[in-house]
Amino acid sequence: MKKLQFTPGRTLICGILNVTPDSFSDGGSWPSAEAAVARALELQAQGADLLDIGGESSRPGSAPVPLEEEKRRVLPVLEALTGRLKIPVSVDTCKPELAELAVRAGADLVNDITGFTDPAMIAAAARSGAGVVVMHMQGEPRTMQAAPVYKDVVGEVKDFLAGRADALRAAGVSDIILDPGIGFGKTLEHNLALIARLGELRALGFPVLLGVSRKKFIGTLAGGEPPERLSGTIAACVAGAAAGADIIRVHDVAECRKAMLVADAIRAAK
Repeated sequence: MKKLQFTPGRTLICGILNVTPDSFSDGGSWPSAEAAVARALELQAQGADLLDIGGESSRPGSAPVPLEEEKRRVLPVLEALTGRLKIPVSVDTCKPELAELAVRAGADLVNDITGFTDPAMIAAAARSGAGVVVMHMQGEPRTMQAAPVYKDVVGEVKDFLAGRADALRAAGVSDIILDPGIGFGKTLEHNLALIARLGELRALGFPVLLGVSRKKFIGTLAGGEPPERLSGTIAACVAGAAAGADIIRVHDVAECRKAMLVADAIRAAK
């Protein structure tokens, strides 16, 4: 099982590979296992340190995908990538059955947008020996953006992530990454506060992953449809890394890799 290699001062790049017909930005872009495998290899060549494969859209308003359909989308891609990637692979799922099957098929991490609130997901992660990405979400994708409310968004997200990390460690899971869940049950102001204060989440002692790529808050601030939000994505990634993010999760790996090489070098020169 491949592990992420963290180097002080270097921001890691997680490349997004959605094998879905309806993701908010790139749904339907990789309609076959062959196309998805080619894209995975391309993302690795562009400088990705990690690949995150998802078979269920979590865009606002989306409905759950049946287990069998998610398996049909994800498992052939993982199986076809066996022995062809040098970087770790994460499977983006909240279904314990798929999580375990995906690890057997070659996934190294399990990325759960529901934050391992299901005890069966914790058990699956512990049995599989995989690393985990624990994300915060208020509500569920279908309704999460209806009216998100917090008294203290950073404090509440921090407390949630700390509690889930404790539960995972108690079950024997030690390779834990935290994700504040930008855009998952958050307003523009909530998202900005979380990015600006990522250091408070980093203080929990776990690596922090930041997923801002092409998201709505960038369009709200700077305009443009998802494919037109690269400049805003880079700006958010640079700010997030300066605030404490260890990993940025992006669609545009080559461009973001170059931007982070410069941003990391400037931070190291302080």
